[in-house]
Parts: sequence; structure tokens; C-alpha cells
Amino acid sequence: MDAPSEIFEPARCRAVFLPGAPARAGGVAFWRPYGEEQVPPAAPPASAHRLRLVVPHGTGVTLARVPAVLLPMWDALPVLTRTRAEPDAHRSTAFWSAATLLALRCAARGLLLPGLSPEGHDVWRMGPLGAQDIEQVRRLAASMPPEAHAVPLDETTPLRLPDPERLLRTFLDAVADTLPRTPAASLVTGDPLYAARQPQLAPELRAWAAEVSEAHDARVRISLRIEVSGPGLPALGPAGAEGMETSGAEASAPPDGGGSKPGFRAVLQVHSVSDPALVADAAEIWGDRGDPPGAFGPHARMETLLALRRAARAWPPLAPLLSAGVPDAVDLLEEEIAELLGEGTRALANAGVEVHWPKELVRSLTIHAVVGQPQEEAKPGRVGSDTPSFLSADTLVSFTWSFGLGDRRLTREELEQLAEADRPLVRLRDQWVLLDPRELRRARARQDGRMTPVDALSAALTGSTEIDGRRVDVRSTGWPAALRERLTGAEAPEPVEQPATLDATLRDYQRRGLTWLARTTALGLGCCLADDMGLGKTVTLIALHLHRQTDPSSAGPTLVVCPTSLMGNWQREIERFAPGAPVRRFHGARRDLEDLADGEFVLTTYGTLRLDADRLGRATWGLVVADEAQHVKNPCSATARALRTIGARARVALTGTPVENNLSELWAILDWTTPGLLGRPGAFRTRYARSVEGGGDPAAAERLTRLVAPFLLRRRKSDPGIAPELPPKTETDHPVSLTEEQAGLYEAVVRETLAAIAGADDMARRGLIVKMLTALKQICNHPAQYLREERPRTAGRSGKLELLDELLDALLSEGASVLLFTQYVSLARLLEQHMAARGVPSQFLHGGVPLAERDAMVRRFQDGEIPVFLLSLRAAGTGLNLTRAEHVVHYDRWWNPAVEAQATDRAYRIGQTRPVQVHRLIAEGTVEDRIAGMLRRKQDLADAVLGGEETALTELTDAELADLVELRGGTR
Repeated sequence: MDAPSEIFEPARCRAVFLPGAPARAGGVAFWRPYGEEQVPPAAPPASAHRLRLVVPHGTGVTLARVPAVLLPMWDALPVLTRTRAEPDAHRSTAFWSAATLLALRCAARGLLLPGLSPEGHDVWRMGPLGAQDIEQVRRLAASMPPEAHAVPLDETTPLRLPDPERLLRTFLDAVADTLPRTPAASLVTGDPLYAARQPQLAPELRAWAAEVSEAHDARVRISLRIEVSGPGLPALGPAGAEGMETSGAEASAPPDGGGSKPGFRAVLQVHSVSDPALVADAAEIWGDRGDPPGAFGPHARMETLLALRRAARAWPPLAPLLSAGVPDAVDLLEEEIAELLGEGTRALANAGVEVHWPKELVRSLTIHAVVGQPQEEAKPGRVGSDTPSFLSADTLVSFTWSFGLGDRRLTREELEQLAEADRPLVRLRDQWVLLDPRELRRARARQDGRMTPVDALSAALTGSTEIDGRRVDVRSTGWPAALRERLTGAEAPEPVEQPATLDATLRDYQRRGLTWLARTTALGLGCCLADDMGLGKTVTLIALHLHRQTDPSSAGPTLVVCPTSLMGNWQREIERFAPGAPVRRFHGARRDLEDLADGEFVLTTYGTLRLDADRLGRATWGLVVADEAQHVKNPCSATARALRTIGARARVALTGTPVENNLSELWAILDWTTPGLLGRPGAFRTRYARSVEGGGDPAAAERLTRLVAPFLLRRRKSDPGIAPELPPKTETDHPVSLTEEQAGLYEAVVRETLAAIAGADDMARRGLIVKMLTALKQICNHPAQYLREERPRTAGRSGKLELLDELLDALLSEGASVLLFTQYVSLARLLEQHMAARGVPSQFLHGGVPLAERDAMVRRFQDGEIPVFLLSLRAAGTGLNLTRAEHVVHYDRWWNPAVEAQATDRAYRIGQTRPVQVHRLIAEGTVEDRIAGMLRRKQDLADAVLGGEETALTELTDAELADLVELRGGTR
């Protein structure tokens, strides 16, 4: 059939799963009942189908054929995964989205079994599923809405619908048969055909597949209960089979290696898969004790033997059970117990067999490092001036190993005796101890070591560290423990009084920030003040500088490194709030550092820093400040490398956006303020960033939070205690229609570029996408910008410009002041000419404006001489204080919301006394409209994906790209 013209929107459709043979040949159909908008194809016309469904009719149901999009499993999975975030998705689509997430979680846990279909094709199945998994499947199946399984079973029984639980299990198998189709599949199966997407026959694998299938479909599973007996030992058997506890007396005795050896026995237990509470010894199933065998089903013995055969293959000491008349138990030697304590248990776990040890035996050897011992060479026993320098690695901190059994600490001599006994079961302190001799030998081989002070502090904060490539728990004492208590707030800090030389009254939250900065830098640690733009980071830093001058150990000049556009603002703020503090600019041809005073401010730019790092590095700085520190978020850049060469007693980073795109940016900032705190970049990515950004390791996120929190102070305008000090802010999106000229240009660019993209290679494709997105944004702004007209006629050609005129007329008639942002210098010049022709006073600030003129422009606007300040987003999106403005207009969208927020904060900041209104002009029905919707509905996605601006969109599929840029109405 012919393909409809609209772009596929799965969230607006119903969804139903259609099984296939083999499983991966199934698919998901998206459909709408008659009377609704027709369903368009996802990509090629071949995906459009007529689907035979059971639909409501009167008071009953009937058969109908509806238009549908049928996606194969490989294409349906990402669609369903994305659809889960859609708040308005139909209940059937939401159901199959939830089923997809369940399937993905099972696959991530390795619940994938290779085998053969009844027809002999290679297939993967989802399993083996445990009792909790099965219960979750049943609960989800019970919630399946009618539309999700509305396809009749066959033509002869038209009104019989598939059973929900069976259909869901089939779907899980279809996902399992789709995902592993990679070259790695052959490493599991030993056969490359399990990596192929096309069905292949493999009759020679039937015997192997049958064994795999047995494990998948078995109704019982087995476990081993270890029993111990012997002289002086109570019978340790079934009562302690299910857990481990520690108990014992205070008396101390050396490990008992003499006397008769204890005996060990592994008892075979059988568990019901469907009823986790049903468990019995194998002897009961083979005996004549009535109920248990029947409760396990008629095939319990056969399935137990099959499971036992797999277990014996994984761990050979179980082999004698296979030839026993009743496979009840097997005696084990000490060396077999020692093996079972280590590799044997892991091998059996891989075969689905748990091992239960008697809880009366203490067998939990704990190992952790103790940091902060009195024998440290530096011996900084208290927090203060004796604390080692964290900005150098000259001082090393000793750590020792501590070993314990349960809650009792072992001496090194006791550990030696346990290891030398070389037996799995020994007696210690009137307790029987069951431990792997190899683990004891490895523990005895551990030698005490050293680490840098910053590593010791990191270990104290997180409670763990990495030693010889392995993560170990840490117990801190001495100065690391005291410092941890102080940094984490367990020890309440004394508030720092506002410096007498500060000509300002700090707000409460600014005083708290000053106290935090003073406390952290006094300890020789760097930090990052990451308050929202406009909350007064500059005045807080000036107060810190003045406070540090009161202590000879911290006094000294302060170097402020900032973007060129902010030098004037820094100088004005210093002269205003610290009129007695000398300030100079280290910038321009005549820059010098002669006669540098202790309490002096030196202002320089990142560009000058790169050129003159040697001279700046030779000076003795009390404090170095990196303002707008996101400028050095790339640690490999020349600017970041130059900044690291400047020595100081303390370092402070100032930024409103410590993380714009990923956690590596946070690493770059904090590794400058306190080098080594977060480890090396590769280790940080492995240890924290991948886990936290992927959301798969809450423990890693918690460790990172504990580590970072003392060094990063983040306050937002919406926080309690701050919001009352700011007037309200209102944000409004203004949708505008395209003119006919704009719509014609828009559709022509979309049509021509999508055709070119369809035949382009990856590199050319990315370039075409970026070029198209840029062209579409320019068309939405004004045709003259896209057409590069030298002397454009502006009136009547752009819906945005007409709305801007109306908006400015209304605002200026009220005497308001306006900031007008655009990301394009060419458009700003067009708007400047247009406003001049209409008699609207304005001025334009861009990156090419000299510093002195920039300061004059800011002053003119703040004094009310110019009502409209036209600004380039890149040149003026940070640093400027423009509280004269009550209105902020974003003429075009910058697709990173953090950048737009920073621009808005030029007006919405401390010092603003009037309500601020933010206006965003959005071309209706265009790519701008779609992006605006994503920013409203999916802020997390916007932060993660759109932070890279247009480049992140180059990875969309052709269908997704067409969906993004298609023009949908919105014209006049």
C-alpha cells in the first residue's frame, strides 16, 4: 500500500506484540482505530500494514482491519524504550514499554540461554528465571490492557486473544533472541551462528540444546547444605543451613590444629521454582514420606538428576551422587571443602546451585585499611597548621591493614597462625572458624603501605580506596578522621565575621558561603563555589580575600583569572566593595607585576594566562581564583595546563555550571582546586562517571557525593533562604507562525537535504545535518538572514520580527528596559538596522567590542540611556550585571537550556528589585517547536543529549531526523 505522508509518532498509537518463528522474527505493531488520524510509516513504506484486530463494537467486540506500522524487534526496542518517558502514551504502548524495560533488565543480568526452536533454528531464550522474576512477569501480565493483545490467535478462532502471561513470556524470548546477535555470542555458545540475525538451521546442536532447555524449563532447582561433625564439634546441620551469623566467647586461644580432623558432608536439597517456600532433602523425594514428591511434581526425580548432572560437570566432587541409588549426600575431603570455599562455590553458582554453610561457623574474614596511624612520618595529629599540604605530594601517609572475624579484630599473630594451619576448619577463641586457606594466605601477604594526603582524605570521606587495583574498605583515625568530621559538618564551624574592610552587608547565605570558603581554604584545600548566576559569588570572593589578609599564614595577593569581558566588572566590584584594596590588571602590552602588595588583587584573562604563565607562576600568591571555571573544563587545553602551573596557598573555582555535559568537567575543575582528589581521569571515568551517568550503580553515586560534597558548594535561586531575596521571574514561550516565504524556504531545505542525507556516508551525513539545522533556524529567524541579503527588506517577511516589534512597542511604552539575545551576529546586525529604522534606541554588544567600549555600553544601559540592549549570546551570556532590565527576550533558541539560563541571569540576579519576565520566540510547527517541547517535557534528556547542541542530533536515524524537522502547520 502507499505510505501516508506523516511522521510516525508511537506515543500516539496503540501497540501490540506479534510473535514470530523464530522468536526474533516477531515484531511490534503500532495502530489507531478508525476515526483517528491515520497511522504513517516509521521509515520505508514496507512497514505500513493492515492489521486484523479485535476491537470494541457496541456492547461487545468485532473484527476489524486497521492501518498499522509494523516494526521488527530490532527497531521496536529503542522506540519502546524512548516511549516510556512520554506522559501521554497510550496504555498499551506504555505496557509494552514496561515489558521492554523488564526484558532489558533480565538481559543485563545475563538471563540469556541459547538453544534451538522446534523447527531447528538457532534461538536465544530468556532464562533461567527465578521465583522473583516469575512473580514479576505474572504481575506485569495481569496489568496487560486489552489493546495490547487484541490480535486474534488465528483465522479459525477470531475472537480468541492470546493469553497475557504466555504472550509476555514470548515477548521476553523475542527480546532475548534479538539482543545477543553480536560477534561476542560465539564466546558463550562456541558457535558463530548465534550471532547471526538471519534464521539458520542447526540440527547437529539438538542434543546440546536439549540440555540447555532442560535447565530453562525445569520445575525444580537444587542446592547443597554443608554439614560438619567431629570431636568437639556439635552436629552442624540443617538448623544452620540458610545463613551466616557470628557468635563466640571472649576467651582467646591459638588456632587448634591438632586432634582428629572434622568430617564434612554435602547434602542435596531440592527447591520448587514456582513455590520458593517448598524445599526438601533429595532423600525425601526418593523415599516414601508422602507429600513432598507429589508437591514437586511427577518429574521431580528426573529433573533433580538432570540438575545434578550439570552441577557435577561444574564441580566434579559431586559426581558420586550420580551413581548412588539415592543421591542424598556425599562426604567431602578438607581439600575439597577448601576448594568449595572459593572457586567451587563460584562454579556451582554459574550452574544455578547455591551452597549453604552452617551459620554456627564464623567464616566472614574482613579486611580493611586503617589510615591515620600515630606512626605517620608527618604526624599531623590535629586539624590545623599541622595538617599536611594537599597541593603537593611530598608528604606520604602510612596505612596499615586490619583483619577481623565477624566483629572481632584479629592480631597479626593470629592471622599468621590461621594461615599456617592451612586447613579450612580451625578453632580460634573457643569458636570454630571456616575459611578458605588461600584467602588467608593472600591476606597474610598484604604489606602496610603509604598514600598521599589527598588520597588519605579521599579514603576518609568515602570509606574506601583502591589499593593494587582492588577496592578496599577504609577506617580512618587521627587527622584524616578529624578532618572528615570538620568537612562534612559533623563539627559545626564557627561563623566567620564579615571583614571590617568590606563595604557591603553580606546576605545570610553569602556569609555562610564565606564561612565555608574560609574554613576549606584555611585547611590548604581548594574548592568550587557553584552558586547560580547572580547570587553574588564575586562579593563573597572579595570578602574571602579580605578575611585571609587578617592571618599572616594565609595573607598574600589574589590572582583572579577571568574572561576578558569580566575584567571591568571585577575591577568595579573590588573598587566598590573593598575600596582600600589595591587592584591592577595584568593585561595588555604594558602588564607587569612589580611591587606586588600582599593584599592586592591582580586581574588577568585566560588568554593572557596562556601567553604569560611563566611570569605569573614566579609570583607568590595567597589565593588563585578561576572565574567562569567552565572555561577550563577541558584539562588538556593550553589554558587548563597553564592554570595548573600557577602555585598558591589555596585555589577557588567560581562557576554557575560545574557540569554542563558530563562529569569529566567536574573532574577537571576539582582536580585543579585540589589535585588528586578524584584520582586520574581514566580511573575517575571507570570508577564514577560511567556508573553515575548511566544510573546503574547507586553505590558509586553515593561515594562520589560523599567525596565531592565538602569541596563543592552549590546554591540555587530556588533554595530556601535565597528565593525571598529575589523578585519573581516569569517565563513565557511565544509561538509565531511562519510567513509564506519562510514556509516555502523551510520545506525546500528539508526536502532537498533529507534526499541528500539518504545517500550520504556517515561523515558527509553529519555535515549535512548540521548545515540543515543551521539553515532552518535562520529561516525561522528571518529569510534575509538565510539568504544573506546585503540590503534586506525586513518588514512583513518574518513572524518573529513582527512579534518582536509588537512586544517592544508595548514594553517601551511602559518605560521598561529590555535585553535581546541572539546567537547570530549577522541577525543581530539585521535587528539593529531594523530597530534604527523604526526609531528604537538600541546598542549591540558582540565579541569584537573593545573592553573599554563594553564597559561604557554596560554603564549606558544601567543608567537608563539605552532601553534595548542587543547582545550576542556567546559574547554576553555570562558575567555581565544588567539588573536594569525587567525583560529578557530570546529571539532564537540556544538548544542548551543551561546557556539560556545563564543569559537570563544577566538580569535575574542579586541586585534586581523588580520582577523579571523572560520571553522566548518560537516558530510554530518547526524544529524549534519540537526542541521547545523536549525542553519542557524532558529536562533530563535535554541536559544529557542537547547539551552538545546540534552535534548531538547528528546521530538520529533518518526517520527520527525527518520527524524532528518536518513542518507541521504553523504558516499563515
